[in-house]
Amino acid sequence: MLPDALKDIADWLVDGARSAPTPTEMMAQTCERLVAAGLPLWRVGVFIQTLHPDIFGRNFIWRPGADVVVGTAGFDIQDSAEFRNSPLAILYEKRQEVRYRLDDPESKRFPFFDDMREEGVTDYIALPLLYVDGSVHASSWTTKQPGGFSDAHLAALRQLVPPLARLIEVIGLRRTATILLDTYVGNRAGERILAGQIRRGHTETMNAVIWLSDLRGFTRLSDRLPSEIVVDILNRYFDCQVAAIRKRGGEVLKFMGDGLLAVFPVTGDNAAVICDQVLEAVHDCRASVADLVYSEGGHTVERFRFGLALHIGTVLYGNIGGGNRLDFTCIGPAVNLAARLEKIAGSLQRTVVASAGFAELCASGDWADLGEFPIAGFAKAERVFGLSDETPVTSG
Repeated sequence: MLPDALKDIADWLVDGARSAPTPTEMMAQTCERLVAAGLPLWRVGVFIQTLHPDIFGRNFIWRPGADVVVGTAGFDIQDSAEFRNSPLAILYEKRQEVRYRLDDPESKRFPFFDDMREEGVTDYIALPLLYVDGSVHASSWTTKQPGGFSDAHLAALRQLVPPLARLIEVIGLRRTATILLDTYVGNRAGERILAGQIRRGHTETMNAVIWLSDLRGFTRLSDRLPSEIVVDILNRYFDCQVAAIRKRGGEVLKFMGDGLLAVFPVTGDNAAVICDQVLEAVHDCRASVADLVYSEGGHTVERFRFGLALHIGTVLYGNIGGGNRLDFTCIGPAVNLAARLEKIAGSLQRTVVASAGFAELCASGDWADLGEFPIAGFAKAERVFGLSDETPVTSG
């Protein structure tokens, strides 16, 4: 392998691999450049631990002439026999490279190498990807060349891994930031924060459908059940809403105890379409909550009840807070009205209520006029509508 070619590849990585805008393209181009420079690669793997509530790590597998395959691993991977009996387990434990020629009898203790031998692999080396924070991730490199990797090949790989690790770390940090922002503030808010909308008072107006819900009887549940059971119940209850909301383009902005605030942005003249989609989410959510039965540790909860208010209006969307603690949320009279409507839903023993503005735009809904109600903090009474197929229920 030519030293100049290796330096060019390393410089390309240090410069951010600008011709490869995605992680899979970066990995494919890196491997293809190495092969073109004389490194006889067959299968290359990169294994990265992630900071994600559901995913322990991601893996990227390259083979010549094929697309990079991306996979994910759950947190149970660490205890699996497949991982414990792999050469990567040694790398993570000892934080050092692992090398095996596949004709070495010692390699036969790893089941993974059985598959590699069938593919004609002759040599394997796993090299740690060391991050600046001290964490260890992994790369693996194989060849089908008779006799395996030469000393020059191995030296080239060892020289290339540090710049590769640094670029992967930068990409990973940005991905982690995106995942955490999506998880804690929602995807639209996360995009704005990453784009630099981080100053207090940096806000914009947005026309949106507002979804504000509340679990009925939550105080009584909290009083009579262990706290860990209450948290589990809330998570399962919120699952019933979040999936339905996100499927229709909504964004969950905030969980407030047993309450949930979400918005469905409205642009141009699509307000009626958005309202119809929101109602579809309502029907899905209502059915999911109706089917929800919680049974754990000798505690059973049935007949979950919730209240949901729907309104459409203009909200102020952005950074609000004090000192160095900010919250990316929405405020305004429209949000206040939705909060008042949710209380009216409770007093009427109804699950779903809507403002006149929402009901008039939502052509797919069969709405019943429930009358006018005075709204605290508002000069005029508000006409409130409920779904005609809903019979008032006793709060549970």
